[in-house]
Amino acid sequence: MAITAAMVKELRELSGAGMMDCKKALNETNGNMEEAIEFLRKNGQAKAEKKASRIAAEGIVKVAVKDSKAAIVEVNSETDFVAKNEKFQTYVGKVAEQALASEAADLDAFMEEAWLEDTSKTVKDVLVEQVAVIGENLKIRRFEKASVENGCIVDYIHGGGRIGVVVVAESDVVNDTVNEAMKNIAMQIAALNPKYIDRSEVSADYIAHEKEILLAQIMNDPKESQKPEKVINGMIEGRVNKELKEICLVDQVYVKAEDGKQTVGKYLEAVSKEVGAKVAVKKFIRFETGEGLEKKNEDFAAEVAAQMAGN
Repeated sequence: MAITAAMVKELRELSGAGMMDCKKALNETNGNMEEAIEFLRKNGQAKAEKKASRIAAEGIVKVAVKDSKAAIVEVNSETDFVAKNEKFQTYVGKVAEQALASEAADLDAFMEEAWLEDTSKTVKDVLVEQVAVIGENLKIRRFEKASVENGCIVDYIHGGGRIGVVVVAESDVVNDTVNEAMKNIAMQIAALNPKYIDRSEVSADYIAHEKEILLAQIMNDPKESQKPEKVINGMIEGRVNKELKEICLVDQVYVKAEDGKQTVGKYLEAVSKEVGAKVAVKKFIRFETGEGLEKKNEDFAAEVAAQMAGN
């Protein structure tokens, strides 16, 4: 397969690796982008960044909460200008309210539901109307719901809708202290982007895969590869443990820790002791606008040149 400059550019953006390293990786994997990223990671030339973590598209995230239920939605626009538009933000708020009342199992079913404010129209119909009014292509990208029977639900919106978080807490006691603690946890999730609540949620396959990557990195290092097997295994365990502390919520250092060391888990224990009942995070949802979407890179000079050439 012929490796193009565009493919090399895309891999550079995804991996952060150098141009020649990207070209070599693509040649070694016959142009397969995912395999090329894996190749770069094993050779220590790329960060462990996945395509899904790249922030690209514009739009906002909104949350609707009522009693023991919450819904979070992401609606995309083409430009940041529209994302800040009051009409657009009001519309996204209504989409969140629609999602809160919805019984739809997926986005396709949601789009075909009757619009709450005018049941003669569907959610899709109203979206088309908004596109005409606002003058940009809009997309309801995703929604997710949460509920609780014994506890509380708290939401947090950061950066005017760039990031939205919903936290579901389980506790026999729900008061201002618990609500404030969950708001703090929601801010933690927005800032540090954990993937799991605790290590019990991390699959054995994920850990095995990360160990494979780390072993390949060590064996490709002239100095580290000469160390005894026992030492290498210890290094791998240490690095995996460090990663788990970053991706598991309760193992993260609490952002408001006065000593700079208290973990979220220890913070929850302190809150539980204060209110006289166990307080635990049972679920969280974090939406970041545009995560996993590619942003169109405008090259106006090239665009003008193409137009002048009649393309």
